[in-house]
Amino acid sequence: MEVQSKLKLYFLACLPILVLLFSSAQAKGVKYCDKKGNYAVKVDGVKISPDPVVRGKPATFSISASAGEAISGGKLTIEVEYFGVHVHTETHDLCEETACPVAAGNFVISHSQILPAITPPGSYTLKLRLEDKHNQLLTCITFGFKIVLYSLASDI
Repeated sequence: MEVQSKLKLYFLACLPILVLLFSSAQAKGVKYCDKKGNYAVKVDGVKISPDPVVRGKPATFSISASAGEAISGGKLTIEVEYFGVHVHTETHDLCEETACPVAAGNFVISHSQILPAITPPGSYTLKLRLEDKHNQLLTCITFGFKIVLYSLASDI
């Protein structure tokens, strides 16, 4: 077998590993809670790292968004469902998840945490509500993500 063919086979064999190592995947199925809602904050996308999330290991959810006006403060409420059953709710100060005040334009909300080692693997849905300091809803999105027992990529 010639060298070029061997290199091609080697590359094809390593490709899945490289994808796992360098992936910071876009969340699938990001939707607004109210499809007809006119939210003041528009969400451009959600990145999850690692994806899938590994229980007992750090995971980061980064939400890219934009606002037409500055936001001086507020709160994030995160609700999690496991196969349609509500399993967790938590609330965070917006200024702990991004720099405040949030200037008009593009910004990122980044939330990291370690899910307990007893978290069951499977498909989850996360609902994120962002309210200003006067409790006015700025945006509400939902998206799906997966949790696995372990990942070869997370151990490297």
